[in-house]
Amino acid sequence: MKVTPTRLPEVLLIEPKVFGDARGFVFESWNEREFERAGIRARFVQDNHTRSEKGVLRGLHYQIRQPQGKLVRVTAGEIFDVAVDIRRSSPYFGKWEGRRLSAQSKDALWIPVGFAHGYCVLSDFAEVLYKATDFYAPERERCILWSDPDLGIEWPIAGAPALSVKDAAGRRLRDADIFP
Repeated sequence: MKVTPTRLPEVLLIEPKVFGDARGFVFESWNEREFERAGIRARFVQDNHTRSEKGVLRGLHYQIRQPQGKLVRVTAGEIFDVAVDIRRSSPYFGKWEGRRLSAQSKDALWIPVGFAHGYCVLSDFAEVLYKATDFYAPERERCILWSDPDLGIEWPIAGAPALSVKDAAGRRLRDADIFP
């Protein structure tokens, strides 16, 4: 696999080595030994699988306690995946990274603890699978407003996205609970 740091050096683009022939393909989406060699030391405790229609935007989510590192990949369709550094002590605080992930590319994005995460669906629908380093705790979940002007995320969507009630009520970063 090829691991490439993004503009936020701890957020990593993972490009797996895919073996394919007339029957199909196979690749390792997770190999603890190989990921550790790349500097990703993670113990995953939960897998999440979502399906969303075109124009849906989910996020920007994080858990202030029981924080989650996430390994995100797409199993059908295409998304624009975003990570925002919300660690006040980081030189990258308030900066974001966005990457297109698709089932076709098979790439994944590693989003460590201390980052808010969200994505929008670019294809007719998308299925997203992500591994998490801690369990989902709805009482600890927080949401930063996807359209916070202080972040200036350049979402590649036309018009208003389809949002959950929770996501529509997200807080601006300046008003959010964040990491030290």
